[in-house]
Amino acid sequence: MCTIRMSCQYLLLLLTVSVSAVEVQRPRGVPLSKRQFYEEGKPFTCLDGSRTIHFDRVNDDYCDCNDGSDEPGTAACPNGSFHCTNAGFRPSFIPSSRINDGICDCCDTTDEYNSGAACQNTCREMGRKEKESLQKMAEIAKEGFMLKQQLIHEAKKGLEEKKAKLAEVQSGKKDLEEKVEALRTVKETAEQPEREAKERHLKAWEEEKAVIRMKKDKARMAEVFLELDGDADGFVSMAELLSHSELDQDSDSSFTEEEARALLGGVDKVDTDVFESVWNTIKEKYISETNMDAPDPVETPQEETREPVSDNESEQYPEDDLMEEEDEEEDEDDEGDDPDDEEYKSLPATRTREKKDDGDEEPMPPYDQQTQSLIDAAQKARNDFDESERALREVDDQISNLEKEISFDFGPSAEFSYLYSQCYELSTNEYIYRLCPFNRVSQKPKYGGSETNLGTWGKWAGPDNDIYSLMKYEHGTGCWQGPNRSTTVKLTCGKETVVMSTSEPSRCEYLMEFTTPAVCQEPPSPDSGLHGHEEL
Repeated sequence: MCTIRMSCQYLLLLLTVSVSAVEVQRPRGVPLSKRQFYEEGKPFTCLDGSRTIHFDRVNDDYCDCNDGSDEPGTAACPNGSFHCTNAGFRPSFIPSSRINDGICDCCDTTDEYNSGAACQNTCREMGRKEKESLQKMAEIAKEGFMLKQQLIHEAKKGLEEKKAKLAEVQSGKKDLEEKVEALRTVKETAEQPEREAKERHLKAWEEEKAVIRMKKDKARMAEVFLELDGDADGFVSMAELLSHSELDQDSDSSFTEEEARALLGGVDKVDTDVFESVWNTIKEKYISETNMDAPDPVETPQEETREPVSDNESEQYPEDDLMEEEDEEEDEDDEGDDPDDEEYKSLPATRTREKKDDGDEEPMPPYDQQTQSLIDAAQKARNDFDESERALREVDDQISNLEKEISFDFGPSAEFSYLYSQCYELSTNEYIYRLCPFNRVSQKPKYGGSETNLGTWGKWAGPDNDIYSLMKYEHGTGCWQGPNRSTTVKLTCGKETVVMSTSEPSRCEYLMEFTTPAVCQEPPSPDSGLHGHEEL
């Protein structure tokens, strides 16, 4: 991991600046590791084995070897490389084309030995600055590693607590399941007499309503008979019936005498006793003379009775919001009502061409004391059962969450478990980025706007030897005509848990740098790197 690399760099730097220098003679541009291939006075074999040449042709500014190994200190070979010793700093290689080009590439100036460039040896100063930087990084790694040990200790303790809690909740679940089943039996036992009592009450009410409707129908029939009997002779004649064209049975706008006689049962007139059968035929179409000039009532749907809403208001309150409000109002209206009572509610009167009397019916009378007591007992049993069932669902959720946390991969020693259920933010000029480890990554405009999902937790995605160095969040909000957004989180060692930066290296693919003590490794002791020599 990064901490190991930092420590290695720090130790390598100590190797280069902490001991006395010993110069080893070799051709210019040759690293110490390859010095044995360049023995003065002996023929030189190209490092690729392609040919052997006399040693005086090494660094003669003419390329003899295909691999350029005979010209390590000149620019003769296009594929050659020059070794910068950089005593006091880190050795490096540069392309041979940069030798004597007038630009100082090596901090020890050895690449410009014949160009006349005014180079200064800056290796010691660069080495000093890097040493200070690496020392600071090593201190951070050391402190971060100490914090990591605390995190591991707390994670171990938390894991034991969760396991104990899980066992406790699972044990309590058995008792709760038994309680739910017992309350279910109580509820079902209480609902049976309640249902029977309500059915008896409804039946009695329906019978009473039938009697009331019959009385009203007879009264209405007598009223219409008197209205039709214009000459008050105690009969309704065919001629009197013809004055009501709405009674035309075939609706052809022509109410004939034959049709009127047919309504009267084939006779010219009927008395009150016979009129009852006529009334049953005409009452749905009959329009009272008192309502002849009145316009037909128009039924206004409930949703059209709302006050007009301007275009702007419509935009501010979308249909979904209105539907939610209507649902809430309906819920409030239904609150406190027994669901079984719905079958007893009066249906809205259907509009006909004649004013109906059904709307004048009295509401269903209240339950008698015995029935109401049965209803109250059944409702209490339902409430007790619902409460216990809700408690059981909450226990199931708690068990599921505990099992998930216990089995989740929070690292080799669960050092990342402290990140669970936490969120960390980074504010930039335009956006607020939010990382919720093991959950999701999001982006929200800083000055208003909807949140965009940059990915939900996928997996640990580091290399095999360092798998916990990268997090992958996938299947975020889709880009326009592109893939779904995803985010890679790079974890680096730090004393604090902070989102350091975000970028979008590829379209819809984000990169986030996140520091945490959980990735810090124990740094090696600096004393172990003080024994060595400086390559010159």
